[in-house]
Amino acid sequence: MALLLSSSLHPPTSPLNSKLNSLSTPLPNAVITKRQLIINTITSFSIIFGAQQNPVPQCLAQPSNPSKPSALNIANTKAWFQFYGDGFAIRVPPEFEDIMEPEDFNAGASLYGDKAKPRPFAARFASTDGSEVLSVVIRPTNQLKITFLEAQDITDLGSIKDAAKIFVPGGATLYNARTIKIKEDEGFKTYYFYEFGRDEQHIAIMAAVNGGKAIIAGTTAPQSKWDDDGVKLRSAAISLTVL
Repeated sequence: MALLLSSSLHPPTSPLNSKLNSLSTPLPNAVITKRQLIINTITSFSIIFGAQQNPVPQCLAQPSNPSKPSALNIANTKAWFQFYGDGFAIRVPPEFEDIMEPEDFNAGASLYGDKAKPRPFAARFASTDGSEVLSVVIRPTNQLKITFLEAQDITDLGSIKDAAKIFVPGGATLYNARTIKIKEDEGFKTYYFYEFGRDEQHIAIMAAVNGGKAIIAGTTAPQSKWDDDGVKLRSAAISLTVL
C-alpha cells in the first residue's frame, strides 16, 4: 500500500510501512525469570489500556519542542514475518517469540449462556529476554468513548489531540503524535500514532478503527533498551494494518 502522512502535532518526515505494539515494567534489583518479566510486561500493558474502559480527560504532557519536531525514524519491515490476526496484520521483529497463552485464545468462549469475556490480547510477541514486547488489543469503540453511533474511522473518536486522552495515560510524557493515512482501494484509512514515556518505560502505539472496533498495536521497552532498539520497536508498531 502507498502511504500518505499528514500531521496534527508534528509533520511527517518519511514514508511508513509498519506500525506497533506492547509494554513492560521496571525490573527490581534482583534476579528475575523470563516468564516473570513477560508477566510484568503484560500487566503494565493491561494497566495502560485499562483506562480505555472508562476514559476520562487527563492532562497530558506536550511534546518538548513542538516547533522543532524530531524525525520519525523507521526501518524497512518487508522482510519481517507478517502475523495475521482477527481483522489486522502486523510485522514481527526478528527473534521475537509468540507469547500468547492458551487461555488468551479461549477467553472469548462462553459456557451455559454466560457472557463471553473479551480476549485481553489479540496478539503478543516478546524479545528473547522478555524486556521488549509487541502487543495488539481490540476493543469496541463504545468502551473507549460514549457514543450512540458505531465508529467507522478513528477520527470518530476525535482529533489526534482529543484521542490522546484515550490512548495516552495521564502523567505520561508525550514525545510524538501523528496522523497517518494509508491508501486503500476505497480511499484512505486513518491511523493515530503516539510515542510517550511512562515510569521508565518507552511506549509506541498505533491505533485505527474498523467496524466499531478499535485495533491498537503497541510496543514497549525500558528506556535503556529503546535507545538501541527504538527504531525496530517503533517500526513494528507502525506496521499495523487493518484488514
